[in-house]
Amino acid sequence: MTLLPIGSLASDFVALNQDGQSCRLSDYHGQIVVLYFYPHDNTPTCTQEACNLRDNYAELQAKGITILGVSTDDEKSHQKFIQKHQLPFTLLVDTDQTICKLYGVWQLKKFMGREFMGIVRTTYIIDEQGYIVDVIAKVKSQQHSEQILGSLFFVNANN
Repeated sequence: MTLLPIGSLASDFVALNQDGQSCRLSDYHGQIVVLYFYPHDNTPTCTQEACNLRDNYAELQAKGITILGVSTDDEKSHQKFIQKHQLPFTLLVDTDQTICKLYGVWQLKKFMGREFMGIVRTTYIIDEQGYIVDVIAKVKSQQHSEQILGSLFFVNANN
């Protein structure tokens, strides 16, 4: 699968959040959305990434950014992850990989000589009109918020 290209309209979807409430991407029209895909709740690298976003959440919010995390974990797992690390943003449930496949992040991965399908850590930045303005394919978990802010600065400087 290939990632959605910059400049394309972000594909709308419906998913449940950690509280079992239905969310659509189109519900966030008029806002900058950071749609970040991560493999699993409470794994070391995913926790570093989520905590980096948490620690810089006020600055991201001040820039008008809404954060939506997506993994294949269920509501209960998301709730525990949020509570354990006091995450202030929404996590979406994608147990059937519908959103992951829609955005091209459900891919063949290799680890310790084993091949399997899984989420390739990727972040989409979607503008207020619903267009993809950047894709961060090489996410640095401990500097993710800086990558997002740098990307937005670059996008805004070129508009």
